Amino acid sequence: MAQAGKNIVVGVGGGIAAYKACMVIREFTKAGHTVTAIPTAAAESFIGTATLEALTGQPATSSVFTGIPQVRHVSVGAAADLVVVAPTTADLLSRIAAGAANDMLTTTLLMATCPVLLAPAMHTQMWENSLVQRNVATLREHGYTVMEPAVGRLTGPDSGAGRLPEPHEIADMALALLEEQELATARSVPATAMPRDLTGRYIIVTAGGTREALDPVRYLGNNSSGQQGAALAACAAQRGAHVTLLLGAHDLPYLPAGVHVEPVTSALHLHHTLTALLDTHPVDAVIMAAAVADFRPTTTADTKLKKGTSSEPSSIALTRNPDILADIVTRYPHLTTVGFAAETGDSDHTVLQLGREKFARKGCHLLMVNEVGFDTTFGQPTNAGWLLGRDGAETRIPRMSKRGVAMRILDQLSTLLATQEP
Repeated sequence: MAQAGKNIVVGVGGGIAAYKACMVIREFTKAGHTVTAIPTAAAESFIGTATLEALTGQPATSSVFTGIPQVRHVSVGAAADLVVVAPTTADLLSRIAAGAANDMLTTTLLMATCPVLLAPAMHTQMWENSLVQRNVATLREHGYTVMEPAVGRLTGPDSGAGRLPEPHEIADMALALLEEQELATARSVPATAMPRDLTGRYIIVTAGGTREALDPVRYLGNNSSGQQGAALAACAAQRGAHVTLLLGAHDLPYLPAGVHVEPVTSALHLHHTLTALLDTHPVDAVIMAAAVADFRPTTTADTKLKKGTSSEPSSIALTRNPDILADIVTRYPHLTTVGFAAETGDSDHTVLQLGREKFARKGCHLLMVNEVGFDTTFGQPTNAGWLLGRDGAETRIPRMSKRGVAMRILDQLSTLLATQEP
């Protein structure tokens, strides 16, 4: 996780979604960071500077003609560890791409040497306009990370691509960039923007837990929040991939922007949905992060099982579910596959030893081995473990945010895919 106490600048563009910047700011201050808000003049028509100053405890102005003795139009950007602009309007994208310095926000961006995250929000036709896309491409070439917008309700009755991602997702992505910067600093290498190395790839990610019905009311399930799979899907989409997320039971506060989500329930449902996609789409890679139940009830009651009646079961017979990962490795040999091994260890084996045994059985290209427990990994914001590869490499992944873990996995997946033509 990114260390607390960083200086974060939140720029606010003049769009209807400007109010969501307040929630982004709150996420940063809750994490212990110092935040300076910089609205554009247009943003001040949507949200008052008093609100921004109350949330941050810092002056908030669009003008370069304030704080002259402190040279704020220079000092704020120079001191920033991270800059986030949410919402980033089409006008702002144009001005930033052109190198404008005609207000406090654009001047600050020119001074900043830290990671910059832009979260666009605009009408679909504006987002898809070739001029806007040219500006996005220019900004990415110059080291800015530009998030893919969400798909959903826009201003008025319209729906489509261009909706501002949820504040939690913007904050999560921003803190992941901050974490990447800290890792780069520790390795004495320059920090870079989120790469677009998965452009042109089609990746399927599975996430969440499966539910195996006992009756119409009850089920057997796995204790999974879906967070790690969602982080993988979100980061893959931001790295340019077309992503389908097969999502089981979860407690996600939001769905990742720029990702097509298909709900699944049981292991058999997941298996059928996944193979149907693989049979009909040119998929490059599958990342199996879902917690799939190993067993299901042999029979499912049509009505609720009631205690104290003839329907009360004295035992529950179980049937083994198919090994989905092993099956797709066998059936689709040219597909790049990434598996997960959630292990607790036992009296005779460590987590890593059990992971090695599973890796040998599964045959996938990469296997993320992580230790789980009642208060470890499941439902937690962090993860850790080992990433095993077919070449014998065992990469230790220290405890970090699940987006950080996702980035480590996608780095290796990208390297594998680079040997293939998209």
